[in-house]
Amino acid sequence: MPPATELGGRVGLIGDVHAEDVLLERALDELTKLGARTILCTGDIVDGQGSAERCRELLEARNVLTVRGNHDRWISKGTLRTLPNATRRAELSDRTLDYLRVLPPTLAFESTLGSVLLCHGLGSDDMARVGVDDYGYALEANDALQGLRASSHELVLCGHTHHAHLHTFAELRLLNAGTLVRDQHPCFVLLDFDAPSAGIYDLGATTSPRTQHAL
Repeated sequence: MPPATELGGRVGLIGDVHAEDVLLERALDELTKLGARTILCTGDIVDGQGSAERCRELLEARNVLTVRGNHDRWISKGTLRTLPNATRRAELSDRTLDYLRVLPPTLAFESTLGSVLLCHGLGSDDMARVGVDDYGYALEANDALQGLRASSHELVLCGHTHHAHLHTFAELRLLNAGTLVRDQHPCFVLLDFDAPSAGIYDLGATTSPRTQHAL
């Protein structure tokens, strides 16, 4: 299927996957049950305790629109393979290595909320971040963030920090999807562009969101 260029209705958002194939499948199933017509992913498919190969298979089979994380970039270059739970290139098929290599750093969409950017860190910088408790000078000195604030994007969907939260600025909303890592409060996000709102759900507890944010 060609990539979507416009987001509407209910949209799922999954944060850093880190080879958690079992939890990825559960998140995809739960988002589908919640009515998500499109699902997005912030990347970092590899380097974890599960199967990165199966994660790629799931993302492809479910047509999940995915951007490249820093771990995906590292494995494509064969670097930092001594990290804890690092995925070995020998574990991956040529198809998965090709999939990781060509993942885009960002994807842009239009919506009723305006321009939406999907990325891993902040924009094209996959190592940049905004922490949950960042304020004041930490925000002012964050060049990647300031670049996004000066851009045409109204909503940025990102990951990298493994902490799901919403930062709201006068001209920009920054929504972090969290992670699927099993011991780091795995979660996913359901966006509703009709409401508009974003609910952060603990994985396996989809009767109501952990937190609900107006967009």
